[in-house]
Amino acid sequence: MRIIICLLITAIQFHTAFGNSETMLSETLNRYIETSLNQTDSIPENRRQILDQIAKTIKKQQQKNQPINLNFICTHNSRRSHLSQIWAQTAAAYFGIERIYAYSGGTESTAFNPRAVAAIQRAGFQVEKTTASSNPVYHTRFSTQHPPLTNFSKVFDQAPNPSEGFIAVMTCDDADKKCPAVFGSDARIALTYKDPKAFDGTDRETLAYDERCRQISREQLYIFQQLQ
Repeated sequence: MRIIICLLITAIQFHTAFGNSETMLSETLNRYIETSLNQTDSIPENRRQILDQIAKTIKKQQQKNQPINLNFICTHNSRRSHLSQIWAQTAAAYFGIERIYAYSGGTESTAFNPRAVAAIQRAGFQVEKTTASSNPVYHTRFSTQHPPLTNFSKVFDQAPNPSEGFIAVMTCDDADKKCPAVFGSDARIALTYKDPKAFDGTDRETLAYDERCRQISREQLYIFQQLQ
């Protein structure tokens, strides 16, 4: 009887921790997430310290019973900031963390790069291009029970992004240097990534985008795992 009770408790705990995994859009995405979670032990200590800082900042906002607005900022809002936004919102849903709203923006706007779009599609997201302009609007779906994310390139404080009361996460060195202060933000944290753009047009292009997508997924999942 004791063994049965222990097994039931373990099953309940597992369901509580991963209760939203069944809402992920595809088995491909579920497997991708599970692989990234299994890799969180490989995150270097210097990166882990930054991720812990982001988790603590979110917890402070939660204690004030406030919605959490995360604004991921890079120079062109074309690659790393979009990947971070998408994975942050996905990680929050996966772990059942409510009132998390992820955004992305740049110090200037260009377009959500199609190579980055292809990387998230390979990870298992469903992406629909809804306009044919030079700065297309994409709808990115990760879940059967959550609305799609709307992705297009914009300046970091341009609607629908919040203009105040947000946590600014700087995802590239250039934006980090250009914006030593982010007006309207409650906190500013640098979590920079190498730009896969360096490999555009080379035989390492796909690998570079997949590596960056994997790294960002791993780190965002690590953050939200701390918030269960």
